[in-house]
Amino acid sequence: MQRIKSFKTLSRAAAAALFLSVQAVICIGTVYWVTAETLGLGAIPALILGGVFLVPSLYLLMIVSRMCYEAETDPANQ
Repeated sequence: MQRIKSFKTLSRAAAAALFLSVQAVICIGTVYWVTAETLGLGAIPALILGGVFLVPSLYLLMIVSRMCYEAETDPANQ
């Protein structure tokens, strides 16, 4: 079957991806903050820790966006 790609389905996919991405960023940011404060990191080590958190975070946001697109454009969900 072919995916349904209309403005309605794409806007729903974008809204779902945005919602889930915001929730994921809040959770990841909280874990980052707790880790940095628990370890008592200064400015430079905290930035390095942020870089370590950045790569998995971007991967997670990519996966969430792809899942939302696939779910909202699937003909079985319409």
